[in-house]
Amino acid sequence: MSTQKNLSLMTGLLFTTVTSFANADDTAADQNTFTMGIAGQYAPRYSGSNHQFFQVLPVIQGRKGAFFVDSEKGLGYDLQADNGLYLEHTLGYSLGRSERNSDWREGANELKGMGNIKAAMNTALAVGWSMTPWANVEGKAILPLTDSQGVQYQASFTIIPLQNDIDTIALQNTAMFGDHRYTLINYGVSKKQSDNTGYQTFTPGGGLYGVSTNLLWNHQFDQHWGTTLNAGYNWLDDDITKSPIVFRRNSFSFTGAITYTF
Repeated sequence: MSTQKNLSLMTGLLFTTVTSFANADDTAADQNTFTMGIAGQYAPRYSGSNHQFFQVLPVIQGRKGAFFVDSEKGLGYDLQADNGLYLEHTLGYSLGRSERNSDWREGANELKGMGNIKAAMNTALAVGWSMTPWANVEGKAILPLTDSQGVQYQASFTIIPLQNDIDTIALQNTAMFGDHRYTLINYGVSKKQSDNTGYQTFTPGGGLYGVSTNLLWNHQFDQHWGTTLNAGYNWLDDDITKSPIVFRRNSFSFTGAITYTF
């Protein structure tokens, strides 16, 4: 249900971040909604690729009390305290990465011989604090369940300079970390992969591997119809850029969506 990199192909929308701020003053029992729509995204073929592609994505969000389903995050629940602290637990799905160009998941022909990264179920645990109605901090861990692909960690800070009944603008900065297994699978080149591709072997270390910035604008035409525009910027760390499969350190993505809420 969710992609492997929380802020790449499927995750650039930040719908759930905006929703959490919009409902900050409501009790969980009052949050019973269902939203569906369609999104178009122009983004790199994979993290480190120097080629972009366009993808059409479904948007599905449903909530009943503390429980929700989300095409970005998966199935989950969240618990919120009166002081702004919250906990969120989700069960999602990573589509992995292909060693050739793909229309529905990450992958590029430049990776031919690297082998595919398997699809995998994952679980994510996030703990955050809405310090004010316009500022939020969050820490998150994403762990694979059905394949040993390493663990991702994220620390994000979100501000919302504008929010009313019609428009919401949000700016989110996220520091992205991975353990040694995660960075090795996504950016490393083993001896076998080197023999298959001609790329030099590369073994990255764990830790910070990138920073992501997303600027979102959500506009509601009425109580049902809305649109969301998002511009994202990703930066990869110095160590990661030494990988022979990283052709571009800085990348941009753009997403637009139209939604209908029941």
